[in-house]
Amino acid sequence: MTGQTTIDEAGPGGAGPQAPPSSPAAAGLRGHPWLTLITVAVGVMMVALDGTIVAIANPAIRDHLHATFADVQWITNAYFLALAVTLITAGKLGDRFGHRQTFLVGVTGFAAASGAIGLSNSIVAVITFRVFQGLFGALLMPAALGLLRATFPAEKLNMAIGIWGMVIGASTAGGPILGGVLVQHVNWQSVFFINVPVGALALLLGLLILRDHRAENAPRSFDLLGIALLSGAMFCLVWALIKAPAWGWGNGRTWLFVAASVVLFVLFALWENRVAEPLIPLGLFRSVPLSAGVVLMVLMAIAFMGGLFFVTFYLQNVHGMTPVGAGLHLLPLTGMMIVGSPLAGAAITKLGPRIPLAGGMAATAIAMYGMSTLKEGTGSGVMSLWFALLGLGLAPVMVGATEVIVGNAPMELSGVAGGLQQAAMQIGGSLGTAVLGAVMASKVDGDLPGNWKAAGLPPLTPDQLDKASEAVQVGVAPVPKGVPEQIAAKITEVAHHTFVSGMSLASLVAAGVAAVAILVALLTKRGENAEAGAGVGHI
Repeated sequence: MTGQTTIDEAGPGGAGPQAPPSSPAAAGLRGHPWLTLITVAVGVMMVALDGTIVAIANPAIRDHLHATFADVQWITNAYFLALAVTLITAGKLGDRFGHRQTFLVGVTGFAAASGAIGLSNSIVAVITFRVFQGLFGALLMPAALGLLRATFPAEKLNMAIGIWGMVIGASTAGGPILGGVLVQHVNWQSVFFINVPVGALALLLGLLILRDHRAENAPRSFDLLGIALLSGAMFCLVWALIKAPAWGWGNGRTWLFVAASVVLFVLFALWENRVAEPLIPLGLFRSVPLSAGVVLMVLMAIAFMGGLFFVTFYLQNVHGMTPVGAGLHLLPLTGMMIVGSPLAGAAITKLGPRIPLAGGMAATAIAMYGMSTLKEGTGSGVMSLWFALLGLGLAPVMVGATEVIVGNAPMELSGVAGGLQQAAMQIGGSLGTAVLGAVMASKVDGDLPGNWKAAGLPPLTPDQLDKASEAVQVGVAPVPKGVPEQIAAKITEVAHHTFVSGMSLASLVAAGVAAVAILVALLTKRGENAEAGAGVGHI
């Protein structure tokens, strides 16, 4: 596959509708690699920011729209389900119709759905438009990677992906800070309205700058049954992960959806071997580096997303910080990802991905171990040290694993590869939250009764103990109204101590996952097809 040629809108025989530049100035801008990077970064920033900024707005949405707790959960779950289920299919659409077109549709639809949420007067409307946000976000993310792959030559691709990863990391970590400021000083609607001008800017830049590159043997048909089977399998898997904390891992419903997911994945694999033009040619996974990159992305997301999930509760509920204050305390993590991602791109270009990826996962494992040592009274300096090391470890993994997946895929499957990368990250994050959440719940359920009794607190009924355990799992002290101050202080001490012990165990499990990922990282190597999409002549 190396040396694959591409067809773009400036060359003869370009497939699909083309939008010729309206002026010589536009012609000079069209297809410029670094301007392309800026353009896709603006769009990606909008989607990455939305992944965390909305969580800060949920309490205000609940109060304003008189929603239940379950309704508020669906604000996040509906978006995540739509995004995770359709990412690979959306990448295939980019391969078929061109990544420029799918990117432009994605940013336009995402911004429009965001504006519609801000104008919504019911929780049903908010959840409905969150689904549309997820669908359009799924179009946008793989298309962004496809455009970078097609535009940058091999020697500059890692640097471009490094900056791309920096934008995602900074936007994800900065979401709670910006969300807290907007909700506190404007209103919850502003969290969604902010996407409208950002989307408009991304659309304008995209129309002026993006060039439509396509492989000569790009797909010309759709594997509709494959899409249905894969979408069903992904839905059942993600649904099981979402519902497992509420249903319980021992519940039959959880395993029914897991089993359904396995069956559908098997049927999908059997069908893909029979159809002439499959959604995902399974031969893609004969590439050990590509498969290792996908596994590595899942493991990284389990350790990172799962571990960080509890850190926000630790900062806000144990240390009593505001959402903005908690976000500011995570700035060392954000800062190291911003600084580390371009440096990681340069290191991977020089050394190849194996050493930076293994080193990054080793740093992540050490950081997660360090976070397992945090106590109720740990100071900001110690926390910042571990957060900074975590950001430094994640940067090369975000960059390197992405390059390994996309660079080892043929050019005509760059969109599918981008979808795989994003789907792996989304599923890993969900799996991390679910599995580490189960670890936390088990530890709290086991320790709370003994800690409660040892503190000399009044005994609890089984129902009261269940409710207290649910509160402690997120670091909240279950202090009843009217309780004397001395008793309230004891309850708070027991709750925080029990929560921290659960967080420590979850962090140790995350460190173990990161340690396993070091071995997976050793199976990676530089993309064999990275030069196929190099936009020679535009730098």
